[in-house]
Amino acid sequence: MIFAEMPLAEAEGALLAHSVKIKGGAFRKGRRLSAADITALTAAGQKTVMAVRLEADDVPEDEAARAVAEAVAGEHLKVAAPFTGRANLMAAERGVLVVDEPRLDALNLLDEAITLATLPPFDLLSEGEMAATVKIIPFAVSRALLDHCLALAKEGPPILRLAAIRPRQVGLIQTRLSGMKESVLDKTREATNGRLAELGCPPVEESRAEHRIADLATAIRAMDNPEMLLIAGASAITDRRDVIPAAIAACGGEVLHFGMPVDPGNLLLLGRIGGRPVLGLPGCARSPKVNGFDWVLRRLMADLPVDGRQIMRLGAGGLLKEIPTRPQPRAEPALSSKAPKVAAIVMAAGRSSRMGGANKLLTEVGGLPMVDSVIDAALASRARPVIVVTGHDAGRLRAAIGERPVTIVENPAFASGMASSLKAGITALPVEIDGALICLGDMPRVGPQILDRLIAAFNPLEGRAICVPTWDGKRGNPVLWAKSFFPEMASLAGDVGARHLIGLYGEQVVEVPMPDDGVLIDIDTPEALMRYRQRPA
Repeated sequence: MIFAEMPLAEAEGALLAHSVKIKGGAFRKGRRLSAADITALTAAGQKTVMAVRLEADDVPEDEAARAVAEAVAGEHLKVAAPFTGRANLMAAERGVLVVDEPRLDALNLLDEAITLATLPPFDLLSEGEMAATVKIIPFAVSRALLDHCLALAKEGPPILRLAAIRPRQVGLIQTRLSGMKESVLDKTREATNGRLAELGCPPVEESRAEHRIADLATAIRAMDNPEMLLIAGASAITDRRDVIPAAIAACGGEVLHFGMPVDPGNLLLLGRIGGRPVLGLPGCARSPKVNGFDWVLRRLMADLPVDGRQIMRLGAGGLLKEIPTRPQPRAEPALSSKAPKVAAIVMAAGRSSRMGGANKLLTEVGGLPMVDSVIDAALASRARPVIVVTGHDAGRLRAAIGERPVTIVENPAFASGMASSLKAGITALPVEIDGALICLGDMPRVGPQILDRLIAAFNPLEGRAICVPTWDGKRGNPVLWAKSFFPEMASLAGDVGARHLIGLYGEQVVEVPMPDDGVLIDIDTPEALMRYRQRPA
């Protein structure tokens, strides 16, 4: 790989090493310079650029990132489309992250050019949440280095996997002491059911007993249906001979471990009766806040082995008490480690004034009304929800859309122009959405892979807040916008879209190259429709 300051006359085809701003626009890092780019930069007074030219044995950053990500990804992990040398591994379902830490270290020690970062081992992930990211530091790596890395990753089982949660019936036994309020026990049950709901489990089967060995043992023997038992004592366990461990032993069970280096959660007890795990709960388990009990419960629900030695190794990071708030996962705000939530807005309210009287969106292309082709592409992508804005011919459009799982928003002011339809679509978005693809209903060659590539590029935290597709250096549609632009987009008026904002916020724009020219093709006239139908499939 050649990395150097190059005269513009020699830079065509090279990749920009740093972004370059000129009057009226910006060229972002990683852009492959075309002849037109060289002309524009020369006209702006630029004489040289820091750029990269790949050599014969170089593997481009995206290709290398995808290869490494696929090599380390095990069950229930999927690899997102790479972008700028980064490939994210996403949870395909809810589960617990399992990391082969020695082999992870070996991969990262191989060479500074290839990095793999993960969430903490045994974290609970929701479907769609990021588990890990591969980042190629330079613009390319040598084929020999990549092959070495892939061989290391494939020497044994996958370095990363997600252990899927297996929901099951759980029993909860609570003990009482004289004067103890039933409301305390009720709240413990509620907190426990909240935890279990996050793991896909039904509410607990519950019973209550006096805080005596014989009474508790009787309650344990009576609860023979649940696959796992939780015992919340009226008094914290203080010794292996205390009430809860003694009752477990009286039922023919055994105490596997008592205590853990996690605070809150020190006084957790792990036992077993037959093949059934039994947890004696620490007092902090009455609270919905995350504590050491959650760490053990998640592993058991994922059928991961838990023994005393593993519990004793939880001390690093085990001090949770000093963190002011540790809500349950369901109450946490969106974190940067989670994949951004992106919606799609299909603009289908126009009057097709250049089509000679026909509604172009109802014209058949590829066996479907044109608007249905666009909607189906959105539904096949990662974008959710899909919102369709109608106006002109709203009844016929609704009939054509049929039972497709979309939200239809009718814009009564469609005749005033595109801005009113854009506002109607934005207003209909859920509050938790991080961004939206603005899809034009007359662009049937924009497939789901194009939408997903834009979503993969989207990361407002890294300055990629407006994602614009390109083909051969030309910008097209659809454009993906971060929610921070929604108020400005909704304030527009007349027959204008948000395109001018791309120029105003050039530093937040990222161009995303596409594999074909579908992002440039819209069908506005009968002639354009004829050309489209004459194109080879």
